[in-house]
Amino acid sequence: MPYLQTSKKSRALLDIKSQKCGLRHTIFSVIGNEYTGEWQDNKKHGKGTQVWKKSGAIYHGEWKCGKPDGYGTYSVLLPETKELAKKYCGEWKHGKKHGYGMYLYNNLAVYEGEWSENQRSGWGRMYYESRDIYEGEWMKDKNHGQGIIRCANGNWYEGTWGEGKKNGDGKFYYSDKGQLYEGIWLDGVAKCGTLSDFGRNEAPTPSKCQIPQVRLVDMQLVLKESEEAYLETINSKLPLHNTLTENR
Repeated sequence: MPYLQTSKKSRALLDIKSQKCGLRHTIFSVIGNEYTGEWQDNKKHGKGTQVWKKSGAIYHGEWKCGKPDGYGTYSVLLPETKELAKKYCGEWKHGKKHGYGMYLYNNLAVYEGEWSENQRSGWGRMYYESRDIYEGEWMKDKNHGQGIIRCANGNWYEGTWGEGKKNGDGKFYYSDKGQLYEGIWLDGVAKCGTLSDFGRNEAPTPSKCQIPQVRLVDMQLVLKESEEAYLETINSKLPLHNTLTENR
């Protein structure tokens, strides 16, 4: 059989035609994944839907240079019911959650807010399975900066956080007892501050006795010296003031 040699021009034209560009019907990969949508320079680019064969997960949204980038929704296949459940809906960058979006951990635990490279970073609100609600700043997937947590029992804390714990200056309202603590926290433990009655008459389970007034020659000076010592320890451990992220 004679060998037919194609010209350089013909080969170049064949290469161009074989490149995926523009809107295409479903394309299957060798491992069974399927993609339906737009292409550019042989890469997923524009709007499209990807289905992963092994897990059954689906991403529907915007793409850039072969990766989810822009706005999109990621859903997973529940093994028990074989139904799709939405996990994340929001912004992406270079294939990672980045920008503003909502993530559903389960029916009760939900986060909505800012992300940076797949981690909660910036401002956000977290609804916990315990029914507690945190609203404030995050860094590297942990409460970090200024924030408020409202507990399911009615108590709440507002103040500074570091590495996912109360760290720094903050107030804790014991609405069930009608008391208020104001002071310094270290790794989630109250270390130096004042405890006073606050809304005691409206509290469902107030303490039997009112908190007695402490009489010192200079109470503020005593508190200030203790607070400064603890704040120095906290600031050496945690970058509490560096709470803003790249995506803000």
